[in-house]
Amino acid sequence: MKQAPISNRLYALIDLFDLHTTYFNNALEGISDENSLNRLGTKANHIAWLAGSLVQERYELANLFGSSLKSSANELFKDHKGIQEGAVYPSLDSYKNDWKQISPDLKEHLLKATEEELDRILEFPEMSFPMYEMISFQMYREANCIGQIALWRRLLNYEAMKYM
Repeated sequence: MKQAPISNRLYALIDLFDLHTTYFNNALEGISDENSLNRLGTKANHIAWLAGSLVQERYELANLFGSSLKSSANELFKDHKGIQEGAVYPSLDSYKNDWKQISPDLKEHLLKATEEELDRILEFPEMSFPMYEMISFQMYREANCIGQIALWRRLLNYEAMKYM
């Protein structure tokens, strides 16, 4: 039986979280580390950056709840760094291992989030917003990045991502 969140506001977002937890691995299934760096002659973010950024942002969100876990590629992605020319990106297996570590930790934080925590205002340079909006944006961003990886799969001649 599925555990209910403390806040009713999080039901749908946790459903998305669970879908993304599975879809992340499905999107990366079978992609070689070599192809994960292929930008097909464009300036687009490659799969290795997209996957690493997804992983890092889950760690960042968990840290906003008080977790102290860090991704294995924290230095490469901290402070929301964009893609870096010439950087050595970790293997997709490394990202999958980090995803496996952070996902249950973050889900526990989401399930236990109180209304007060969700209403807490987060302060960043030149902007502020409630934690709930941060979580909402995170779920949107995860869907967006997983979709980009799914598109890269097809562009690199892999079969389409599986949703089951």
